[in-house]
Amino acid sequence: MSESSRLSGRTGDHALGRRSLIWVVTLSTLALMFDGYDLVVYGTVVPTLLDDPSQLGPMTAGEAGALGSYALVGVLVGALTAGAVGDWIGRRRVMLVNLAWFSLGMAATAVAPTVQVFGAFRFLTGVGVGALVATVGALVAEFAPQGQRNRLNAIVYSGVPAGGVLAALIALVVPDSAGWRPLFWIGALPLVTLLPLAWAKLPESPKWLLARGRVAEAQAQAARTGIDLPVDAAAPGAERGHVGFGALVRRPLAWPTLLLGTMSFGGLLLTYGLNTWLPKIMQDNGYGASYSMTFLLVLNLGAIVGGLCASLVADRIGAKRVVASTFVLAALTLALLPLDLPLGILLVAVAIAGVGTIGTQVLIYGLVSNYYPTRARAAGVAWCAGFGRLGGIVGPILGGVLVGAGVGGTTAFYLFGGISLVGALVTSLVPGVGHDEEAASSPAAPRSDSSTVSV
Repeated sequence: MSESSRLSGRTGDHALGRRSLIWVVTLSTLALMFDGYDLVVYGTVVPTLLDDPSQLGPMTAGEAGALGSYALVGVLVGALTAGAVGDWIGRRRVMLVNLAWFSLGMAATAVAPTVQVFGAFRFLTGVGVGALVATVGALVAEFAPQGQRNRLNAIVYSGVPAGGVLAALIALVVPDSAGWRPLFWIGALPLVTLLPLAWAKLPESPKWLLARGRVAEAQAQAARTGIDLPVDAAAPGAERGHVGFGALVRRPLAWPTLLLGTMSFGGLLLTYGLNTWLPKIMQDNGYGASYSMTFLLVLNLGAIVGGLCASLVADRIGAKRVVASTFVLAALTLALLPLDLPLGILLVAVAIAGVGTIGTQVLIYGLVSNYYPTRARAAGVAWCAGFGRLGGIVGPILGGVLVGAGVGGTTAFYLFGGISLVGALVTSLVPGVGHDEEAASSPAAPRSDSSTVSV
């Protein structure tokens, strides 16, 4: 949309707009760092829970695996719930409620007396995690300037693997004599640190207020935050049509929503499958157990650095092309991992595989966040985070089946590579012609960036 079509009373305070954006990005990133911490910290305490029945009671390996999936099921529930209400009640409320929910869930898990209670609290914690993952993308997309949206979304969603790295490092630092419970108490810190800060500094989205027809509030919030509003901001109900999930199941969003959900399913299948089984597969391929943490750290650090670099390209040529390319990149590098490569080259390949798998999922969140109109954005991100989480559940199971069947790491890597190629194909099918994202409701010319559609 041209500059002339925006409000003349746009505040013009670019410094204020930058400060608001910095707060949104910083608070969202920290929230997802704690989310990543939660999703990884369980794996660091499993050996203790299995070896010491005095902690929660006797536990089999099968029960430990089931406990690990409870949080993922909770994430699915939380994401879909946030999508159902986020486009109706706003981004800020969902963020604040679920920061508290997540923190209290971690604190409750830290004092769980039995396996059953521990599992229940892991599920409830996952609900808060899913709601946050599904909401921050919508919030950042509505504050980020055009041309920076993919980069800023990549920064925010890189908080998840960064939190995973943090969990692994803290687990190494905390002495064994302290037990496993302090690790979950650390996960509860947002209740007394991040939540008060978010309450004071996290703004509501002016664009969401406008989309709900709350024009005066939208204009006042735009003045407070330095965020520009689109043309027709004086017209009540600037975005007409179905809201939330109701918009996703109707034309023109139904078909791309199915494709975007499938992309997220594949991305999270690869993310969780590799994070769970890469050390074991490489160990079976002849590498010592001491390399396990090294491979995981390289995989996730590669995802963070590579994902951020790829997001810069996505802002220039469109996220759709970049996501398709990184899926192909994953397929190529996964095919190299079973080969007898020198260790240095192998670590580089693992890092690039991290870009093509975990990094691709980060880019998918950015693509999805910017694809939908404001009235359906939270639901769209929630759908992809929630449906995609099924891939996060399937990935470790699929890897376990392959490892248990003794088919070897080569087959597993080739299968994951094939899934990457399917992801690239699905990405190429996503429609890229739509309306100007900021337009009130009238059709506009197709955008040069083929990664967004709005109605």
